[in-house]
Amino acid sequence: VDEASKPGTPNIPYSEEEFQPVGPAPGFADARPATASRPSTAKSLGPNNPYPDFPSLNEKEELEEFALRPAPQNKDIKCRITRDKRGLDRGMYPTYYLHLEREDHKRVFLLAGRRRKKSSTSNYLISADPTDLSRDGESYVGKVRSNLVGTKFTIYGSGLNPMKPAKAGPDGLVTYREELAAVVYSTNVLGFKGPRKMTILIPGMTGDHERVEIRPEIEQQSILERHKRGEVANILELHNKTPVWNDDTQSYVLNFHGRVTQASVKNFQIIHDNDPDYIVMQFGRVSDEVFTMDFRYPLCALQAFAIALSSFDGKIACE
Repeated sequence: VDEASKPGTPNIPYSEEEFQPVGPAPGFADARPATASRPSTAKSLGPNNPYPDFPSLNEKEELEEFALRPAPQNKDIKCRITRDKRGLDRGMYPTYYLHLEREDHKRVFLLAGRRRKKSSTSNYLISADPTDLSRDGESYVGKVRSNLVGTKFTIYGSGLNPMKPAKAGPDGLVTYREELAAVVYSTNVLGFKGPRKMTILIPGMTGDHERVEIRPEIEQQSILERHKRGEVANILELHNKTPVWNDDTQSYVLNFHGRVTQASVKNFQIIHDNDPDYIVMQFGRVSDEVFTMDFRYPLCALQAFAIALSSFDGKIACE
């Protein structure tokens, strides 16, 4: 359900600026943006670049390293996701483009994602090349895979699946893929369609602010299985912020400070329970096919984009 909240539909979270309904944000037209088919070629990260180690993103390797680098502390990384449904099969398998929003309003392409067609579960491939979204492509950087009912998602980096025959690299070593996060959607307490409940599990951070590597070789070592057993060392648990009921609008509300302007059950903010005022990530709709996605430390662009992709999927079991 992705329509604005109205009296009589109290179950849809309402996205608003300073808790006041507003129109489309400046610069966001309802028409399909040109970036849907041809992402921006701008590569400089522009003035006030939040990533001083990356003055520009001119090479594929830089894009991939950037996508996996945790956001700098005390910086808000503002991005936009464009959904492209054009084409014979893109109604069911749209392509999603992630752009970094520069302060001069130009955009820098970061990542693209698309749901795989021949997969028994929801499975999204993520690439640093908007024209090559294949599993064997040189720009493949990660994937999102759900369970059968679409309520649990695991986010992987590139690398080998330990459940398949291993191929050693040139150095003779086998590098299994890194688990970057897991997302769990659960039934909301109201018992009908309404604000979603999300649990996000990510690897912890070292004292040098680097992500702890988690590379399971068997299923029991995965983030989801470790969390289920209560083995939470080096795992950080986050949740979506609970919307507040607004009597005036007869809806649930979150304050996105103008970054989200249309109501949708997909809109969310991610926090840690110990610091609910620190928004680790927020995501929401601004027009039919455009969404904003902002994130902070300790998330990286790939983690945030993959969490957003999971929210596009249908959660039959928890809605």
